[in-house]
Amino acid sequence: MNNKNNKKNILVIIPARSGSKRIPNKNIRQFLGKPLIAYTIKQALSLKFVERVIVDTDSPKIAKIARQYGAEVPFLRPAHLAKDTSHIVYSILYALKRLKKEENYVPSYIMILQTTSPLRKIQDIKACWKLMKSTKATTVLTICPTHPRLYYLRKNNDIFLVNGSEKRSSNTQAWPPAYILNGCFVYIMETKSLLEEKLVITKKTKAVICSKWRSIDLDVREDWVIAEILYKNRQLIKKRIKNFK
Repeated sequence: MNNKNNKKNILVIIPARSGSKRIPNKNIRQFLGKPLIAYTIKQALSLKFVERVIVDTDSPKIAKIARQYGAEVPFLRPAHLAKDTSHIVYSILYALKRLKKEENYVPSYIMILQTTSPLRKIQDIKACWKLMKSTKATTVLTICPTHPRLYYLRKNNDIFLVNGSEKRSSNTQAWPPAYILNGCFVYIMETKSLLEEKLVITKKTKAVICSKWRSIDLDVREDWVIAEILYKNRQLIKKRIKNFK
């Protein structure tokens, strides 16, 4: 196993495929005056324990903007790995294969930072790396609280509870805490385990809990509008929550 104190062999990969349908040109759309991807690139480049920052994209236009903000784009993702149904793990494995073949570069750790989490903080990333270093985890990711009762709808709009019984108390305090992946703010994976298991969420996965209000994921237009409001007012919101009585 690689030495987790190694601060010079961590590769950040920022996925940024083209073809977003619900928010066109999502990764490079202007978010409060800058392309959305610029926020994640800037954040990644500020991490002193990271060696390289690569944007993984199929788009020459996204690649050009990514380079303007300081990220590397050594190659483009092939089209068959950039579909709506494509799994991110396969594009990561593809990138690792090419980096090894063309540069003989094999990072000890992969960190995935999604562009669609503009309210992610440096402290979130550092908390994940700290947990990775201090435990035997092979993946550390971020989550946020959610309602513990999970319902699905059938095609005829019949509703049913997935994880329990309706006889159980409706008081959420009577249920164990529930969480969801928040976008995900951060994934950090041990490369060795990623290559062996070919999964992002490996067998030894641990999580860091993030604030619910900051865990918005830009998936639809409503998310985008709300995220801009939250981002502009993030210091006020933080202060109001801290002083809430």
